[in-house]
Order: sequence, then structure tokens, then C-alpha cells
Amino acid sequence: MTAWGRRRAAVGAVSLVALLVTGCGIRTTGVPTDFGPAPSRAPCALSEPGAAAQSVRGIPVQVFLLCSTQLVTVDRTVELPTGQTSEKDRGRVAQALLTQLEQTPSPAERQAGYTTDVRGGLTVSGPRGSDPDDALRISAPVDDLSQFALAQLVCTLANSAAASRDGRVILGGPGDDPLRTYECTPEVRSRPGTHEPPNTVLTPT
Repeated sequence: MTAWGRRRAAVGAVSLVALLVTGCGIRTTGVPTDFGPAPSRAPCALSEPGAAAQSVRGIPVQVFLLCSTQLVTVDRTVELPTGQTSEKDRGRVAQALLTQLEQTPSPAERQAGYTTDVRGGLTVSGPRGSDPDDALRISAPVDDLSQFALAQLVCTLANSAAASRDGRVILGGPGDDPLRTYECTPEVRSRPGTHEPPNTVLTPT
């Protein structure tokens, strides 16, 4: 091949590479670039989903934690005596879930951006007095919970055996705190800071 032919072949090869790179949406450059290492993990994505839950024997459950201003489910396990997950013992199920919400997220969860707004020290129990059979009462007035914490609690309970048959949550505080029926809606899950769980006051019968 002549020198002119070799030069034309080289130019053609460079043009082909430029076309391929440009076609991928990458602008060619004559200087080295270094944008640093790629992110090791996307927000709200655990490196080993379910690993924490699998390491503990018990009943698999899901709780809602906060991540990127949304509610995202995380797999956990809880220990309950055999036969204690029926509708007749919602209080025990609800307490196990509340305990999970109060716990500090694991290192892997924190690294992925998960947090919880449910503070420690709360307890939850089943109905008392004339409350409906599917009512739950927490040890503090519901209005004392932050909007994020209330959304976490309602959505976690609504996604469990502690909910009523229609998927709603009947929740109240101690004493004369009124019972309300709460719903976990898509709007609450996607924007818990601006959308409070829809609720209605339960009229005593």
C-alpha cells in the first residue's frame, strides 16, 4: 500500500471511532478526563436486599423507612410466639413492627440513605373498653407524632396483619384520645412530608 493509501486508511479509522463515540452521546476530547469513581450504590438500594432479614430467624415482615423524602419498604424479621399473628392479637403484631420502626437503621441501610422518624419509648396495644376489636392504641397522643413518623407507622401497620380487613388502620392514643381510621395512600408513600395519611374520627357506637 502506498503512503497515500495508508494515510487515507488511518483517517478513515479515526473518523469511524469518532462516529461511534459521538453516536453514544460522548463528546470526544483531546485531553484526559477523570470524573472520579462511579457511585458505589444508588440511593435507597441495598447492596444485599433481605440479607439482614435472612440472618435472623423469625417471621418476615416489611416496614416503611424514609429515603429520599419517600416511604420505602425494608425487609425485616420479627419474633412472635406461634399462633400470635392472627387478627385476635393485632396488638402483639403491631408492637413488634413498632419496635422495628424505632430501631436505628443498620449500617447498610444508613449507607443507602434510609432513616426513621419514629422515636423510641412508644408502645402499642390492642383495644380497650368499648374500642372496636381491630383498634390499636399507642402510648402517646397521635398528634404528638411527626407527620413522617405517623406516615411510617400507618403504612407499616396497613401492610401487616395488624390492619383491619379493609387495609385501614384504627389508631388512637391513651386515655380519651379519639380513635381514627387511617389509610396509606400512594400520595402518602411518595410524599409523606406533605401528605398526611387520610383519616376520619371513629364515632363511638
